[in-house]
Amino acid sequence: MIRILLLVDCANDFDRNLLRGIVRYSRENGPWLFYRLPSYYRSIENGERSILEWAKAWKADAIIGQWNDDAMDLLKELNIPVVLQNYRHRSTTYSNLTGDYEGTGLMAARFFAERLFRNFAFFGVKGVVWSDERCKGYRSEVERIGGTFHAFETGKDSEKNREVLGRWLRELPKPVALFCCDDAHALIISEICKMENIPIPEDVSLLGVDNDELICNISDPPISSIELEVEKGGYAVGKLLHRQIRKEFVGPFNVVINPIRIELRQSTEKHNIEDPYVLRIVKYIERHIAADLTIDAIIGQIPLSRRNIELKFKRVMNTSIYQYVLKCRVKRFANLLLTTDLPLAEIAGEAGFRDCNNISRIFKKFMGCSPIEYRQRRSAGK
Repeated sequence: MIRILLLVDCANDFDRNLLRGIVRYSRENGPWLFYRLPSYYRSIENGERSILEWAKAWKADAIIGQWNDDAMDLLKELNIPVVLQNYRHRSTTYSNLTGDYEGTGLMAARFFAERLFRNFAFFGVKGVVWSDERCKGYRSEVERIGGTFHAFETGKDSEKNREVLGRWLRELPKPVALFCCDDAHALIISEICKMENIPIPEDVSLLGVDNDELICNISDPPISSIELEVEKGGYAVGKLLHRQIRKEFVGPFNVVINPIRIELRQSTEKHNIEDPYVLRIVKYIERHIAADLTIDAIIGQIPLSRRNIELKFKRVMNTSIYQYVLKCRVKRFANLLLTTDLPLAEIAGEAGFRDCNNISRIFKKFMGCSPIEYRQRRSAGK
């Protein structure tokens, strides 16, 4: 029986989804035996040395989790595969459970840019690779589109900076698109905004990472968040570890967890659109995207001529009303591909497409691949 030592807390959705993927692989290819040591175990006297001795005594076949003592050579002392979750940096010695952190920041910036924000801000943890690189990806895209960028990066203990953070939030130009390194830090922003009487999403449109439902829904309003392929990453870790344990290959590997979609909640229900007629059209389209939505019905919401309305919309949104409707429908279609097992024809109806003949062509135009490829490539797989 394969024995896996887990140095994981299970206190958040990321860790739990990671374990779900590992356990799913083990059930299909086991039996595996797991033993979990919570992270606080390392803080006791000689904690990391004790873990090392415990792994030897238990005859662990592999270790998965966080390890902060770079001076201790686990491979030399144990001679078993080790996969570490990134924290301060990526390991050059052990296998990494890492992520497309810059890509996550890029996704956040593009999300806000589509809502026409010009002021952007980032809140994260300084000196932590996943926060630093999310900030880098976010900032690079903001600078590319010509937006203004502001950042507040704190130490590990964010609670001690609440007064300074409150002043920073008050002084940010409004409205501002605020991206946080994870949901826990987004919740801190939500709480401080409440104390400082800064309305969300009216003045601060707030987005986190991890889609931890408990943390996101504790907030008032609930926090929108970027969902990651964590369970798929856990499955991949199990598969590659299994190959190493069977001596099929040696040396470190990287498992990269990608961002897949944004779970929309009330904290981002804000478009930075000054023209009231264009804003009304955008909100009407979003509310009725699954219905039999026609251009005539949309135009009918505004007391202006069709030509005038179309020119206004094109000038503000840089696209036609028809193309905007298509884009919104494709986004809904893509989201349903990832979150349901419904057949394509049924998903098309849920996304407002009445003619299924051209779905693949339209989807590929916006997303770069067919619906089937998108579902296969993005869904948690083996």
